[in-house]
Amino acid sequence: MDQTTAEYHAVAKTSDLGEDDVIPVTVGKLDIALYNVAGEYFATDGICTHEYVGLSDGWVEGEVIECPLHGGCFNIKTGKALKAPTTVDLKTYPVKVEGDTVYIGIAPGEERC
Repeated sequence: MDQTTAEYHAVAKTSDLGEDDVIPVTVGKLDIALYNVAGEYFATDGICTHEYVGLSDGWVEGEVIECPLHGGCFNIKTGKALKAPTTVDLKTYPVKVEGDTVYIGIAPGEERC
């Protein structure tokens, strides 16, 4: 997505996420996983593409999130599926931090999907 056309939504405070942590956030009808990886913030779809389970219940190790249900793994920065049984990549979203507020960029109208 073109970051210049994204609509940014405040979703968390920087203090809500420890380093190498993940939390669930919602923008409209979108379930999103918000990550703090070594002080940088990233966002992906919050639901595993293999089976309906929240990734925020998973484990962060470096730049990888492991699904808590079947152990599939995704790259947090790119959304790429890394380990079976996952084969479909996660959607990623642009993130920006202003002061102590974390914002996620969503394409106009996408939060209603």
